[in-house]
Amino acid sequence: MSIDVNNESGTEVDEQAILDIARYALARMRIHPLSELSVIAVDADAMEQLHIQWMDLPGPTDVMSFPMDELRPPSKDDDEPPQGLLGDIVLCPEVAEKQGKDADTQHSMDEELQLLTVHGVLHLLGYDHEEADEKAEMFGLQAAIVDGWRAEKGLTGPSPAPTVS
Repeated sequence: MSIDVNNESGTEVDEQAILDIARYALARMRIHPLSELSVIAVDADAMEQLHIQWMDLPGPTDVMSFPMDELRPPSKDDDEPPQGLLGDIVLCPEVAEKQGKDADTQHSMDEELQLLTVHGVLHLLGYDHEEADEKAEMFGLQAAIVDGWRAEKGLTGPSPAPTVS
């Protein structure tokens, strides 16, 4: 799995954890090991510009996903998952920090960025949360992936609750 993590936000983030949880999520979703993903952390101003340009919404957001080859998890009948370019995930540590502090289960910016990375991966794979049933499926899968990764890493304490809007 080729995953590039670039931090252009000016905020110190745990890039290794972002890389690790992205790799874990992609493996859990059975994405081809030769597929490619890019994750970039940007400041609030850059995220606001992307949010306006692509969503026509004001202000910075927490995460945005830009799919490339529209890869999907393989069905159970597929022997070989397709490979390709998954796309880009853009994270905003400033928004993540605020969300982590405001969450019911207050957690760190890095924990929020890990959650947002999984959220972004799922969006790249075609998951959405516009409808109630889609939201339940996506957020349930997101929690299972984050919990699985945390358990594998031996991390204790409650997993961050979904704060993604």
